[in-house]
Amino acid sequence: MSFDRVDWVQIGYAALDTLAMLGGALFFTVLFGLPLGVILFLTGRGQLLQQGAIYGALSFVLNILRSVPFIILLIVLMPVTTILTGTSLGVRGVIPPLVVGTTAFFARLVETALREVDRGVIDASRAMGGTVGQIVFRALLPEALPGIIAGITVTAIVLVDYTAMSGAIGGGGIGDLAIRYGYQRFQTEVMVVTVILLIVLVQLLQAAGNRLVLHFSRK
Repeated sequence: MSFDRVDWVQIGYAALDTLAMLGGALFFTVLFGLPLGVILFLTGRGQLLQQGAIYGALSFVLNILRSVPFIILLIVLMPVTTILTGTSLGVRGVIPPLVVGTTAFFARLVETALREVDRGVIDASRAMGGTVGQIVFRALLPEALPGIIAGITVTAIVLVDYTAMSGAIGGGGIGDLAIRYGYQRFQTEVMVVTVILLIVLVQLLQAAGNRLVLHFSRK
């Protein structure tokens, strides 16, 4: 196998596009998913703001979003994406479906991380007269921070997978390059390079996430 036909400049631009999609989508996923996860936790059974109707409705919507395969979500959301960004292709056209596809997933991870916080922390905060907001921001979120960071790491890796998948509909980035050149033009060397790049990116994300979790964990 020869790598003479590999356009390294094009590979570089594709990698930057993938990083742009990953960064933009991860930012909005955390922005929307974190409060959703907190609401899910607070309105759950036996929690501070127990509301079965709200929890049930929100869970139902999130479960629907999580059950739709991402490639189908990409196609279904094309009209909405075009309205929001002016295009359904490239980096801008992929970020909205990426956010929709992972926000529900991340919200569930946040809910799980909050449920793992010792109940005594909540009871102690309530005994000291803390409001719901104070309990959330001064007790729950700091205690659940390592779990939330772990959830962000997992979500980022899922986003890498989704960005590669978006190449099937012209989403840009490494996945688009792999499909257009590696698959459709039978350039095996391009496919190999793109796969290696995705593996390296996932390894770096996991390593960074592990270090942050370890840093914020209370021993």
